[in-house]
Amino acid sequence: MALKKSPLAPEAFPDFPEIRGVRFASGNSGMRYKGRDDVLLAEFDPGTTVAGVFTKNAMPGAPVDWGREILPSGQARGLVVNAGIANVFTGAAGRKTVEDTAAAAAQLLNASPEQIYIASTGVIGERVPTEKITNILPRLAEDLSVDAGEAAANCILTTDTFAKGAVATAKVGDKMVTIAGFAKGSGMIAPDMATMLSFIFTDAAIPALILQQLLSEANEKSFNCVTVDSDTSTSDTVLLFATGRAENEPPVANTDDSLADFKHALLGVMTDLAKQVAKDGEGASKFIAVKVTGAESDSAAKTIALAIANSPLVKTAIAGEDANWGRIIMAVGKSGEKADRDRMSLKIGGILIAEDGSRAMSYREEDVMPHMKGQEIDIEVNVAVGGGSSFAWTCDLTHGYIEINADYRS
Repeated sequence: MALKKSPLAPEAFPDFPEIRGVRFASGNSGMRYKGRDDVLLAEFDPGTTVAGVFTKNAMPGAPVDWGREILPSGQARGLVVNAGIANVFTGAAGRKTVEDTAAAAAQLLNASPEQIYIASTGVIGERVPTEKITNILPRLAEDLSVDAGEAAANCILTTDTFAKGAVATAKVGDKMVTIAGFAKGSGMIAPDMATMLSFIFTDAAIPALILQQLLSEANEKSFNCVTVDSDTSTSDTVLLFATGRAENEPPVANTDDSLADFKHALLGVMTDLAKQVAKDGEGASKFIAVKVTGAESDSAAKTIALAIANSPLVKTAIAGEDANWGRIIMAVGKSGEKADRDRMSLKIGGILIAEDGSRAMSYREEDVMPHMKGQEIDIEVNVAVGGGSSFAWTCDLTHGYIEINADYRS
């Protein structure tokens, strides 16, 4: 099924730079898609460290199990990703596919299988024709290139309508480093660590344990704030690879002053990718940013923000450009977190709509309608019980979401 590009898509994929110590290649395996690449191979220089976060869905795919098992080594030499079949709920056959793929890639890259990360995305419950992946890997190994990042980002898509990339530079000590990443995700998006995959690469030298702390912290403030449909995928994977080729002095703790700029840049890349995922939500016509303040804690604020962002009634009202703000009040109340009904306030597009337990005296619906007709909707709620704050990003819910998911396997 051909999908129309999201109206919220950026004008173009960013100029994806060469990341020292990283090479990509992609090709078509014939597994599911015709006329497009669907298998990615990435190679990393020896000494590359890795960090990862994975889905908390209780039905994880075989690639997620494998990633969790090998992550403690902190070392990576390769990555293989296929799109079209998720290798989820496939039993022993799914595990064998992962092991055979890792072994085949390891042999080509002169590495051990435990240094090869695997990710799959697509239909759940179908067996992966392993040979379609392993047969294409030798050609991909010959085609590895430092400037194939955009092609790599495109080959991992499923119902996405555009490839998602982000790039930043930062200083670690006295060395400039590059951070670049790409992601896929459009539906089944509600990360709890979205189907969502993201791979981020840097030439910085950062020990694996510190890299893991940096990734986990940034993940909570980026990918874990995105939702499209409240469904946490069985395949969610975010991996961060650091090749060390920038030859900076490695930090000894995640609190090192030398990492301040890197932390800011990493969060920027991951936030950019997370917002692009929301903007490519299946059938999306509007991007929605929800900000919650005055909560009992930051965690409580996040729960409230996600309750608003996940509400079908809120999302459909916004799709219809209907300022039905009572649905937002409802979503706050259903979140299970504390909120002071008689002191809370609500703004849409910066316009005060409700305060002190009732509609604001100054509010006129015609004032907010220009904002409702725009492509980016801002919702702010102060629940007036404490100092906690958080946010969530989502999209509206349109007929397109139903059409895409009703026809997904067609």
